[in-house]
Amino acid sequence: MDVIDWEKIKVLILDVDGTLYNQSGLRRRMLYALLKYYLVRPTQLRDLLILYFFRSERKKKAGYCSNNLEIEQYQWCAAKIDAPLERIKKVVSKWMFEFPNPYLYACRYAEIYPFLQLLKEHQIKVAIYSDYGAIDKLKALKIEADLVVASTDTEVNCLKPKPIALFHIMKHFGVDSAECLYIGDRDELDGICAARAKIRYLNINKYNSGSLYTALANSLKGHYK
Repeated sequence: MDVIDWEKIKVLILDVDGTLYNQSGLRRRMLYALLKYYLVRPTQLRDLLILYFFRSERKKKAGYCSNNLEIEQYQWCAAKIDAPLERIKKVVSKWMFEFPNPYLYACRYAEIYPFLQLLKEHQIKVAIYSDYGAIDKLKALKIEADLVVASTDTEVNCLKPKPIALFHIMKHFGVDSAECLYIGDRDELDGICAARAKIRYLNINKYNSGSLYTALANSLKGHYK
């Protein structure tokens, strides 16, 4: 990791899925739960297609912007599977936004907590930016942030890698790109997003487990010795 000038950094921006916790561990738990639930409910197996199309259609539309992304993401899925919007919302909410939360803390990168405490001590703000709503996930992870932003927020309405949310974050804190550091786990989304906003980017997957946070904490402590 290259040297970071902590004197300049005013805001740390964090992605959520795969950045705050080990996503592969959670996926294993999710797969087991889905199989266990639907094997005894074969009449509801169509729900799995809802989850598939919801994720796949969103992925296809990377960088998409609109006036109402929150609603449109469900409409994309409905067009593929011809299911009522309310049913789609219910299935997605249950399996993507509610069920995983109790398991998140067990999958967390524990190294992030002392690093976040150091940031607080040095008055460096923490912003969370996820393509999905993240407030409940943060509560489950026991992580506090100064600002939480989702791509579906009315102030953003754009999916990564469009950098609209990053500009929103910078405006909120009154900082420029040189005063921010962005950590994510996907170069094709987080990395491009950061590059377009001219913000320095670090990919957590290039480090062993959560060791990036330990390295950053040591760098920050060393800077202020």
